[in-house]
This record gives sequence, structure tokens and C-alpha cells, in this order.
Amino acid sequence: MTAPELGRTGRVTSVNLSPRKTMRKQRYDSGVLILDSGFADDAHAGDWHRQVSLLAQESIDEMTAKGLDVGPGDFAENITTQDVDVMTLPVGSIIHIGDGVVLEVSQVGKTCHNKCAIYYQAGDCVMPREGVFAVVRVAGPVAVGDIIEVISIGDGTCDRSPEESLVASAEVHAANECKKIARSTEK
Repeated sequence: MTAPELGRTGRVTSVNLSPRKTMRKQRYDSGVLILDSGFADDAHAGDWHRQVSLLAQESIDEMTAKGLDVGPGDFAENITTQDVDVMTLPVGSIIHIGDGVVLEVSQVGKTCHNKCAIYYQAGDCVMPREGVFAVVRVAGPVAVGDIIEVISIGDGTCDRSPEESLVASAEVHAANECKKIARSTEK
């Protein structure tokens, strides 16, 4: 996984949707993002700051290496990415996907109030520190294989994010930066 930089590209490896929050997300070849809402037919869509969730395939692979039988969508992410380290993007970063979709990072990581089944199986879950949330700035289709490009690095703010989300995101972002530095010194 490579740290994001302007012009850095990756790709969409899975689009994952579910009609209810309690249901496991199903994988699809494509989905349609609605302006200021999220994916059509997905339970997490709505007028809030976590309209779309993204998680790197590399993060899922780390959990698989711990012995879990997990794959795209199992962490409730809408878009599974590859070759672009979304977790190191600060809030406010702009991501272009496919033929015109634009997302703005609104939160990095999340607080898990109830430990999920994955946590109990592995003693860990990647979403609290590696999941990324975004708002839809330009709507359109997203499909497996679409190119993801980082077109702007954020300043830690997003007009849709509540203050507590910005503070938590800054803490997660700082921890992820430390992790990235530690990985680079191990090489």
C-alpha cells in the first residue's frame, strides 16, 4: 500500500451495499452515488457526514493473515480500494473515482460502541482506525475496476463533519502516520 499523494491512483475492487444496517453488505459490480446522500439502496446513505465508507483491500488482507475468513464488504465498507492508502488521507481530501464521481473525506476511523463479531473472532477490527468516510460532492456511478485518484490533500476540516468527528479523525490520522513511519523504518 502506498501513501497517498496528489495524482496517486488506485482502483475500486468491490462495491458493497445493504438495505439495512444490521444486514451484511453484499458485493456488486457497480452502484450509483447520489449527491449529498451516498449509494442508492444502501442503509448508510443519508444527510450526514458518513455517506460513503471506504476500506483498503490491504487492510482486509491483514485481517485474513490473522486467520479470519473475511473479504470485501465484511467490514460494512461501501467501497473496497486497492493501491491507494486511503487511511492516511486527512479529512477534507478530495478523491475522484471513475468518470466523474467526487468524494470528500469527512472522517477517518470511527468509534465502535459495541464490539462487532470480527473483533471477538480476531481481538481486533480495522474499521476504527483504517476505515474512511466521505460525503458525495459529485454523484454518479462507481464500478469495480474504476480508477481512484487523490486530487487534493485535505487540511483536516470538512463542512459536513461534526467537531467531535474532526477531533477523533485527527487522532486516528496521527496514529496512522506513526504506523506508516514505523513501517518505512523497518524496510
